[in-house]
Amino acid sequence: MRSPFADDPGRASDVFVALGALAEERGTDSAGLALLGGWPGLAGRPGGERPEPGGGCRVVKGRGRFSGVWRSEFLPELDRAPVVLGHTRWATQGSTAEPNNAGPLVVAGADGPSTTGGAIVVAAHNGDIDAAGLRSRFPLPPAAGTTDSEPIFQALAGCEGPSDVTGVLEALVGRAALVWVDRDRPTEVHLARAALSPLTVAVDTDQNIYWASNPRWFREVQEHTRVTFVTVVMLREGTYLKVGMEHRPGRRDVPDVLATATFLPTARDTDMDDRVWTGFTADDEECDRAGLLHRVVNRPGGPDGSVLSVA
Repeated sequence: MRSPFADDPGRASDVFVALGALAEERGTDSAGLALLGGWPGLAGRPGGERPEPGGGCRVVKGRGRFSGVWRSEFLPELDRAPVVLGHTRWATQGSTAEPNNAGPLVVAGADGPSTTGGAIVVAAHNGDIDAAGLRSRFPLPPAAGTTDSEPIFQALAGCEGPSDVTGVLEALVGRAALVWVDRDRPTEVHLARAALSPLTVAVDTDQNIYWASNPRWFREVQEHTRVTFVTVVMLREGTYLKVGMEHRPGRRDVPDVLATATFLPTARDTDMDDRVWTGFTADDEECDRAGLLHRVVNRPGGPDGSVLSVA
């Protein structure tokens, strides 16, 4: 999320590209990026006009590495975009051959596309959850792809406030780190860490906000770019944040935390896997493991589905 007051947009753009390359260590099955909104105001239309519903969004994705999807020709749009999502995929559920399974995803909620009054979110998920269980709890529309990620965002699309969001997040069973943006509100970003899958948030001296899986990446980026980070924080499990740059409608402000909430995440007994911390330093992994607080249930099909323990 780019601060509208940063004097050089190229610094944040350099960080985004570097993080995309570093994220290849967590997935090379597919990759992509989504550029949302634009200056001035909520979308970069001439004269500052408001965008059409669902406008101001470009998604580029493909099979393979992020470095194979990224093109330098995207830089002018990247420099203008207030919010950009990147994603690298290590496939767990859903074929790598289906384009609809690559992230970032564009997902309509239960009420349909925004042209008919429903919400559309642009989103990314790292992890693996019980999709069938989620569908049994929420009246979700048919899926466009075959991933476990899509039903998460179908359920989250259109949530009105933190209590609605945490209601969905508490229903997840499995590993999940999530980011999503309502396509009609591109100056607000939602971040959540459920069970296990790590999520780190950083802020630089220009007040740009970044997020990524591994805190080590921010140390490497700072070493090799012109950016200095003033804070880098690994979110604890069960954390939801809404960050944005419009404290009041129509006014651009420095990006800040607009809402927070906590919830109790749930993992399956098979989810604790050292690969959760792929690429982490020993110190970062130890610090994160020490703060785990999810509850653990028998995987679907186990003896009784009962709660086994609290990590």
